[in-house]
Order: sequence, then C-alpha cells, then structure tokens
Amino acid sequence: MDNRGEVREFLTTRRARVTPEAVGLPGGGDRRVPGLRRGEVAALAGVSVEYYARLERGNLSGASDAVLDAVATGLGLDDAERAHLFDLARTAHDAPLPRRRRRSSSTVPPLLQQTLDAITAGPAFVRNGRMDLLATNALARVLYAPASPPDGELANLARFQFLDVAAAQRFYRDWDDVASDSVASLRAEAGRDPHDRDLHDLVGELSTRSDEFRHRWAAHDVRQHATGAKTFRHPLVGELTLQYQVAGLAADPRLTLVIYSAEPGSPSETDLRLLASWAASHDIATDAAARALARGR
Repeated sequence: MDNRGEVREFLTTRRARVTPEAVGLPGGGDRRVPGLRRGEVAALAGVSVEYYARLERGNLSGASDAVLDAVATGLGLDDAERAHLFDLARTAHDAPLPRRRRRSSSTVPPLLQQTLDAITAGPAFVRNGRMDLLATNALARVLYAPASPPDGELANLARFQFLDVAAAQRFYRDWDDVASDSVASLRAEAGRDPHDRDLHDLVGELSTRSDEFRHRWAAHDVRQHATGAKTFRHPLVGELTLQYQVAGLAADPRLTLVIYSAEPGSPSETDLRLLASWAASHDIATDAAARALARGR
C-alpha cells in the first residue's frame, strides 16, 4: 500500500504546529508557512535537509528506527504520534497490498462475553478499531442504548457521533471533545492496519456524509486512550460522569476492552446503581419497548 500521502500530510501538519521558540530556535524572519522550516527539523533530527525533505515527501522506506525517533523528538511528537509515525514507516516497508484486504474483527469468543457478563458494577464492552461495539455487558447495553440503532444491532460509535449529531450531542455533554477523540483514534487505527477494508469503508462513508468528520480527519491528529472520563446525559438517570480504563486483548490485538466506573460516593455512583437496577429487569437486546425507553424516544 502506497502511504506516501498519509506520511506527507502527517509530517507537514506536525511541523506546522511547532514554533521555533518552542524548540529554542530564533523566530521571526520571512516565514511563508507556519511552524518550523524543513531545514530546522532536519537540524533538530541530525539529518541532512535533503534526507528530511525525502521523508516529508512521503518516502519512509529505509528509514531506521533511530532516524524516526530523532524526527519524532525534533517535532515534539507525543507517544501516540510517535507510535503512528512508526506504524506509517512499517506500512511503507510492507509488501504490496494483498489481493484481499483484511476485514475488521467482528466477533468475540464466548468466554469473553462470559467475562463481560460477570462485570456487574460498571458498563463494560469490547470494540474493534473501527469503533463497533462487538460485545457488551447488560449495563453497557443500557448505557449505550441512545447510541444503538433502533433495530437492535450493536452500535458503531463513530457513525452515531457524526451521522446522528443531534442525538449524540444530547448524549455526550462534551460532544466536540468526544468527536475529535474518536477521529484521532480512527486515524491511529488506520496507521496500524491500513489494509482493514471495513475501516476504509467507514472512513469513506463518514467523509462523504459529515463535514464535521471530514474537517477533523484532515487534521491528521492521532490519539491513544488508556484512562479518562466522560460525561453522559442518559434519558433514564440524567447526567453521569464515569471514569474509563482501556486495555488491549492479548488474544486479538485488534480488539479493545473498555470498563467504566463511577467515583465512590459520587452522585454518578448512585445513578449508575439505579441504571444497573433497571438493566437487571429489562433486556435491551430483545425488548423493543425497553430499547425505546432507554433511547428516550
């Protein structure tokens, strides 16, 4: 897969955001573009201007880990951006695109679903890189009912956030941050697995149908999430602020486990218990009336 365009856009957007002053270089002068000049990045990375220019034109083939690390340091990349640069380099070294592109993981083993069902104190789910909710426990099904299609299919969070914006903005208190984080996660996943056919199809759909998505995708931001917090506005219990932990699965690195919890003693913990009690007596997966109630429709 020729990823030169991805490399070029990523490096140029990262360079544009770094001011000379931020890296100890004199500013001012005739700067036709924002951020650093190519020569300045080359000097920071300890490579020739010609070599860095070749990299920024999208040719990472043959670039050593040491060079990539020096470029990442010179551009001030964070951990997620550094990993993305290495993913792009790995793709550049790959063999040509196979005849059949890979599809996203779409199933989970029964034991994993059993494990999710054993988690009863907080919402827990497994998703793939394109943000399909592949498996959930009962509490996650109720929590994410507003994001789930009315036919009972499992949700795709990115599609909900960008193609049902009014509902998503009601559901997420900080919709703008959630939307940007989702796009950054999809961008990172595209760097890790550029042959994922389903991911390509989703990005194409969202780029065609959503200006909000297209604007964020063009920024080439990437992000990794291990912990954090989100505030939901749920139609059954109102506002919930929940902390989350994210972990990759050793059995399938393309899948991610997410578990939410509420701060002990907080109003959100009380409301989460109410939501769990409601979930225990309603089957969102099979009860159309329960789905409609949880969706606030």
